[in-house]
Amino acid sequence: MIWRLGSALLLLYALGFVLFAVTLGPPAASDAARTEAGIVLTGGDRRIEHALGVLKAGKVKRLLVAGADPSVAKQDIARLVPGSGRWIRCCVDLGSESVDTRSNAAEAERWLQAKGYKSYRLITSDWHMRRARFEFDREMGDERTMVVDAVRSEPRLMTIFKEYNKYLFRRLGLMVGL
Repeated sequence: MIWRLGSALLLLYALGFVLFAVTLGPPAASDAARTEAGIVLTGGDRRIEHALGVLKAGKVKRLLVAGADPSVAKQDIARLVPGSGRWIRCCVDLGSESVDTRSNAAEAERWLQAKGYKSYRLITSDWHMRRARFEFDREMGDERTMVVDAVRSEPRLMTIFKEYNKYLFRRLGLMVGL
């Protein structure tokens, strides 16, 4: 009996992983609604570049780089993305209060509230989007409109495996009150 239950749980876990791996976060549709703000989470390739492209295209008014290292300045980002200096000076805020996805959501909520924004575009890697969206939904509730905009990547299997486990453990932790 215990062996069967263990086998069923393992099978469920494996099927969940496969589903997670084949349904990574999507990029926003080209006709997605414009939002007041863009929130880009640091930690992945091409996230900031994509976010600046969204800003330049007029799909957001202002951009928050959440989770930026406190030693990073706007001119550092401008050097990373040539031709973006003017946009960064006028329309980008660096948030350095957060250290993980959960605190990214809290930092973003405070920023959105301070700016009076009711809509935002969440920008992160495709493999990170499900957990990021979960944390942002929990923090923001139904008070704000979110547009999901995942940056396509080619994550390694181990990256997806770790992210799946982080997502699962976060959800399970909340279910048991942790």
